[in-house]
Amino acid sequence: MPQIHDTDVSILGLGAMGSALAETLVKAGVRTTVWNRSAGKAEALVARGATEAASAAEAVRASRLVIACLYDHDSVHEVLAPLVDDLAGRALVNLTTTKPEQARQSAAWAAQAQIAYLDGGIMAVPSMIGQPGASILYSGSEEVFREHAPLLDQWATSTYFGEDAGLASLYDFALLSSMYVMFAGFMQGAAMLAPAGVSAGRFAELATPWLTAMSGQLEGYAKVIDGGDYTVLGQQSLTFSNLGLFIEAITDQGVSPEPVAMVQRLIQQQVDAGRGTEGFARIIESIKHPRV
Repeated sequence: MPQIHDTDVSILGLGAMGSALAETLVKAGVRTTVWNRSAGKAEALVARGATEAASAAEAVRASRLVIACLYDHDSVHEVLAPLVDDLAGRALVNLTTTKPEQARQSAAWAAQAQIAYLDGGIMAVPSMIGQPGASILYSGSEEVFREHAPLLDQWATSTYFGEDAGLASLYDFALLSSMYVMFAGFMQGAAMLAPAGVSAGRFAELATPWLTAMSGQLEGYAKVIDGGDYTVLGQQSLTFSNLGLFIEAITDQGVSPEPVAMVQRLIQQQVDAGRGTEGFARIIESIKHPRV
């Protein structure tokens, strides 16, 4: 397996995340070429030792390993489609946020062009890159992942999910969906308390340990979901989980109950289907099988 200093790397895209990726490699002593569509974003990196390419084609030709961290799926192909001949025989790691099916389309395009393709989902903000707690999920070419794992690990903990190039993106969106719903729940609570003169900061002091403790329930819910038996004793029933009173308390505060109301709709669908005595985890069936 080559060491990180044996690999030349080109990074296409110097937004906040692309710049963080490039800076981490430069600090690690990796020979790094950078390119950005608009000028002026490479100056600090060049001052630290990176090489700026005048064009995307020049950047691609400079390295055997090419990293794309661009705006979206369309921008990736706008930049790379004209460069298939230059990319042939090289490894391409796409860290641009794309949908699972788009990642699979990119993998198919790359295979046809004889480009070794690895897709990645970054579970971090730019300031976390190269720091403990950052994670990047990968799927696609196992050969690319194994060969360049020491370099990829400079950025974050690297986890490989298999040859299906869409899996990393699927995990990425699933994890981020959980995060955004959790954040919305926190904001629901902060909005409820605001009319009482309670700051969001004070609420966060209470919410952080509470939500951390509650995250310990996830494994139990997962066992119920995977087992498919929502009648297992010890579960809080859907009828008992009715959030109608919550919604009344929220609206009494003059704020929108929308985040909690969304959960109540899922509960009510299962109650209406005659499943009220079964466990709260059963709301996943309303999510998996939405009403048309």
